[in-house]
Amino acid sequence: MEPLPGAARADRPAPAPTDSRFGPRRRLAAAVLLAAALAGCGLRVESAPPGEPVPGALEQVRRTAVDDALLVAQDADAAASAGAVPSEAVAAELERVAAQSREHAQALGGVYDSGVADELTDDLASGSPSPSPSPAATVTPADVVAALADAAARTRVAAGTTSDGPLARLLASVSAAQSVSAARLAKAADVEAPERTAPVVPTPAASPSASPSPSDDASAPVATSAPGAGADRVPEGLTADDLAALVASEDAAGYALELRAARASGDARGRLAARAAVHRERAQGWAALGGLDGTDQDPRRVAYAVPADLDDAALVRRLEQGLATDYASLVATTAAGTRTVLVDLLADGALTLDAWGADVADLPGLPEQDATASPSASGSATPDAGTAPAPATPGS
Repeated sequence: MEPLPGAARADRPAPAPTDSRFGPRRRLAAAVLLAAALAGCGLRVESAPPGEPVPGALEQVRRTAVDDALLVAQDADAAASAGAVPSEAVAAELERVAAQSREHAQALGGVYDSGVADELTDDLASGSPSPSPSPAATVTPADVVAALADAAARTRVAAGTTSDGPLARLLASVSAAQSVSAARLAKAADVEAPERTAPVVPTPAASPSASPSPSDDASAPVATSAPGAGADRVPEGLTADDLAALVASEDAAGYALELRAARASGDARGRLAARAAVHRERAQGWAALGGLDGTDQDPRRVAYAVPADLDDAALVRRLEQGLATDYASLVATTAAGTRTVLVDLLADGALTLDAWGADVADLPGLPEQDATASPSASGSATPDAGTAPAPATPGS
């Protein structure tokens, strides 16, 4: 006879009683044990890698200038070690350009390092090896000249448009130094020099309405434009005192060089007279812009005292250094989008200083940053009063 179903169930051992309160805890403990076991085996749950912080507009401008400076340094090093440097003078200039460019990168704050890249590198260290880099193309001095010109152009635009005044002043100085280096290297290597544009003081009638200053917006691109873009804007932020000082300094420089030109001969006479005319024209431009021309507030005088203890070249250097310092300072205090002419005037002064034998400055117009700047080369461009008697009438 077959056993009854009920009896069969009775013969089986009953399952252990369970308590619903302990079920979730046991499952959690099991999950923790499993995770620990996986970690011990070198496995882990995948997670998104950390991301680099998104830079704002000012940081983009700064980083671009740093990258440009370091690229110039890299190209200069490559050209110097290429084995095709035509002369010792070119080699020395390439070495100077490389060192100066690294100084620029350092002055701008250097390469930003968030630490994220190092963490990602550590994570990928056990991965497949990176492919070997392709052989780099030979870099020539002409390539370095082109790199300098490109960097100077981008940095010039950034100096004219960034909303941060002190950064704009530094960028303007870096751009001026890059322009000088491009001209010097081109001359040493006998290659075509970048085109030099003479800045012109704008007039209110020719000035378009100023565009708003760029904000520190992460989505804003780094501005680029043609070499002459923005140079016809009237700088916003110039005070009446600023304009009067510019008129007096430019006019005094023109007078001093006219006086020296009248006493010189040959090529020196022509160079002095040409530069004197530039300064007289700028004085007139600033006087017209400030509404000073023909008024009792016009600071121009019939004659100025001119130092008698300086030769022609030294006098030019003192005048140009003073004006470069003035224009660099005004870059920091004028409105973004309207100050490009001041940036260009700084660069023009730096190029003139180099043409008249001045020591190369890593940061033209910034005497506090330049360890080689002599005390006599800084400050106002106006010739020293009282060092020599002034003639009764201006030169012509």
